[in-house]
Amino acid sequence: MISPLVAVTGASGAVGGRVAARLARTGVPVRLLGRDPSRLPRLPGATAAPPAAYGDGQAMHRALEGAHTLFLVSAHESPDRVLEHTTAVDAAVAAGVERIVYVSFLGAAPDATFTFARDHWHTEAHIRMTGVRHTFLRDSWYLAAIPAMTGSDGVLRGPGGEGRVSAVAHEDIADAASAVLLDEGTDHDGTTYDLTGPEAFTLAEAADELSRRTGRTIRYAPETREEAYASRAHYGAPEWEVAGWVTSYEAIAAGELETVSDAVPLLTGHPARSLAAFLQENPESYRHLLPES
Repeated sequence: MISPLVAVTGASGAVGGRVAARLARTGVPVRLLGRDPSRLPRLPGATAAPPAAYGDGQAMHRALEGAHTLFLVSAHESPDRVLEHTTAVDAAVAAGVERIVYVSFLGAAPDATFTFARDHWHTEAHIRMTGVRHTFLRDSWYLAAIPAMTGSDGVLRGPGGEGRVSAVAHEDIADAASAVLLDEGTDHDGTTYDLTGPEAFTLAEAADELSRRTGRTIRYAPETREEAYASRAHYGAPEWEVAGWVTSYEAIAAGELETVSDAVPLLTGHPARSLAAFLQENPESYRHLLPES
């Protein structure tokens, strides 16, 4: 019996690429979608769809014809992201896709503190409205973001207060997503899974863990909202983007990202990675913080 075709978006990215590789290893037929097919990975048994941007309904329809399941990784942040998502969803339904597994965000809500989490809620609402079979994977902050957002000066800055965040590894998200995608039954239909790490930690505790790993003092510097905007002004990013950066920290301060779920071990059969385990496995993630020899 031939397994139904799974279309994977964002296949050149951190989540989509890992999921595509896992599915390909099982022999499931996979179609890789991306705006630039030349950047898509070459995987055994996987085919590349013609170029398809989320906001191009006709291109998405062509790319998804014959697919049974769509793994929908959220688009890059933009003022039009919800429209891009809903266009892609509508194209998928019109093309005959029977199931959508969507990568959302922890605490997605219309009034979420993190502005980009509101986009995810509106996308979820649209998917529900179509009536298509669906599963939502609401991942927390990425563990990789902790060292990445720590400056080479050894300071992690942000208006996170003393709130806690249950950050999760890309590998665990991919394992959980693959488990859902490979289950052809209906047990996951209509289900929302919070994908988190095994613990929720403060940013000060994260800095302490980075200090232990690097052998250098790393500290967390809590900011006010005004200080956060000022410290990020040199990037020259548009206001909506900076608001997303700042409110992601404010969501931590508000307690909206402290949820710890058992979904990763439930779906994958293995424990979720802690920050300490992630850093041990990924020394390149904090190389910029190591003392100069």
